[in-house]
Amino acid sequence: MKLPFEASLLRVFIGENDKADGKPLHEVIVTAARKRGLAGATVLRGILGFGAHSRIHTAKLLRLSEDLPIVIEIVDAEEKIEAFLPELDQWISEGLVTIEKVRVIAYRHGS
Repeated sequence: MKLPFEASLLRVFIGENDKADGKPLHEVIVTAARKRGLAGATVLRGILGFGAHSRIHTAKLLRLSEDLPIVIEIVDAEEKIEAFLPELDQWISEGLVTIEKVRVIAYRHGS
């Protein structure tokens, strides 16, 4: 069964080395999103990127990766995403957050 609906997509762009309360920031954010009952979250690790300081971060074979880009994607209703933003404010000291409207098509078992 297909269940289409409108939602918001929250994207958080941070570095792999970013921390909050001594833990990896991406883990803190995903754990908090789960505790808040948000629909789902995915962490993506980039292989190449640059940010505000224009420093290239890469995962090359002959070089140890340094602070690779991390993108956290969270999809849920607009009001739940908006309610989550104040929590992000307390953890993110450097990074980028984007929000966009999305059309979700969820596939579920059943009729």
